[in-house]
Amino acid sequence: MQNEIINATRSPTLDTVLMVEKTIEKYSGEYNRTELWKKLPRKVMWQTYLVVLDYLENINKIGITRDGTLIYLWNPKLAKKYMNMRGVKY
Repeated sequence: MQNEIINATRSPTLDTVLMVEKTIEKYSGEYNRTELWKKLPRKVMWQTYLVVLDYLENINKIGITRDGTLIYLWNPKLAKKYMNMRGVKY
């Protein structure tokens, strides 16, 4: 039961994921993880923030440079163009 409570507190809401993603997009290439965490419009627990970063990196929306700088990679226009070329309705 104790582990379930701890894990639940680290599970981000969709609003939190979107807020972090938009902040990374806004400041892409300017800040490392800690600096960007301090720039978030709302407070987020550090562990929750790390879960969001891991998720965004795994779905290739962000990249993290060797020095820890966060880069926003997602390009919806390019994705739409690619999907149209492949005959997938987007």
